[in-house]
Amino acid sequence: MRTIGLLGAISIGVGGMVGGGIFAVLGEAVSLAHSATTYAFLIAGFVTLLTSYSYAKLSVAYQSKGGTVSFIDKAFGHNLLSGSANLMLWLSYLVTISLYAVAFSSYGATFFETKTPLITHSLISIAIVFPALINLVSASFVSKSETIIVAIKIILLVIIIVSGASYVDSSRLTASSGVTPLSIVVSGMIIFVAYEGFELIANAAEEIKDPKKNLPRAFYGSVIFVILLYVLIVIISVGTVPEAQLLEAKDYALAIAAKPALGDIGFTIVAIAALLATFSAINATIYGNARLGYIIAVEGELPKLLTKEKREIPFMGIIITLAFSLVLANSIDLNEIAIIGSASFLLIFFIVNLSAYKLRKEIAANSIILLASILATFTALMTLLYYTYSSNPHAIEIFILFICSSIIFEFFYGRFVRGHFFHREYLVDNTNNR
Repeated sequence: MRTIGLLGAISIGVGGMVGGGIFAVLGEAVSLAHSATTYAFLIAGFVTLLTSYSYAKLSVAYQSKGGTVSFIDKAFGHNLLSGSANLMLWLSYLVTISLYAVAFSSYGATFFETKTPLITHSLISIAIVFPALINLVSASFVSKSETIIVAIKIILLVIIIVSGASYVDSSRLTASSGVTPLSIVVSGMIIFVAYEGFELIANAAEEIKDPKKNLPRAFYGSVIFVILLYVLIVIISVGTVPEAQLLEAKDYALAIAAKPALGDIGFTIVAIAALLATFSAINATIYGNARLGYIIAVEGELPKLLTKEKREIPFMGIIITLAFSLVLANSIDLNEIAIIGSASFLLIFFIVNLSAYKLRKEIAANSIILLASILATFTALMTLLYYTYSSNPHAIEIFILFICSSIIFEFFYGRFVRGHFFHREYLVDNTNNR
């Protein structure tokens, strides 16, 4: 039953992107790109827009709740590459949950006179545990509340833009001497995770009305809308607040950006909204990742443990997501989480673009655009890794660990567990059919 119209489909994409990301990474972007932060967001948006072309074409041709997972499997079959990529996608969402939880903690800590490690880690843990409990109790609450919360977030950001427009000092938007093209591109790639989320439209493809028309419109419309929204937010933030203030409070920079026009009340309102936004983003991501784990486990690429359900809720997927997210969020700082998250999704999108190119005839896609998408995501990923290798090698080590863990797990699980399991299931089915 197709019940989602064009506006609803666009809302899924916008809601997926405008989660907790913009609240978390704005300060990180300013610390690298400074007055040229606007260009950093434009570059990241351009890479996203190119990749949305692959998603639009693949979603029309292969409408499935599996989304990204089904596209990679369709292009490469069930093998080491697809299995590792699907597991990497699952891990990437764990990083996203961690990013939102750390952002929740940063904004939550502004309500305390002093910020201590105990307060920081308590807030991080609360931000993950409570949404997980909500997911275990009521899955319907997650989907029903998301529409309202997305609307609140958009309205709030529009208020910041409108109220702050008259306070913009154009001289602050002039590129400073310390900014280089490389730092702008790297800044854009670090905050790329703020654009992650548009791919959720693909997971709803089976429910979208007139998919041949509405799916492409939803992908392009949501991405373009968010690019414009982010650019305006950056102009207001950088143009109204001295850079030193933004950098001093970079973990909650968006709240600082509301002060020139709205004062302390604006700061408080944005901080509360950030808590709501990041909490809801964690809620929705746990919901989605538990079901992603379920789909991958059904295909035999993760242990069958993740397929266990109660009242149609994949409770084991939620519990495992909860456990891994708690460890990640409490052991890695915000900058490293943003780098790892962005690098992970750039890698996944690079593979999806390769999938689209491999299937270009079946999906009637333009080869030049697909090649541009492949080149853009690959170049973006390599640029991010090159810069990070010298500036934050620990983040690179964790990212490589993610990749190696995915490949090693898939190799041994696929060879010694899944192969035996499917062989046994095949024999049982054949016996029953005789």
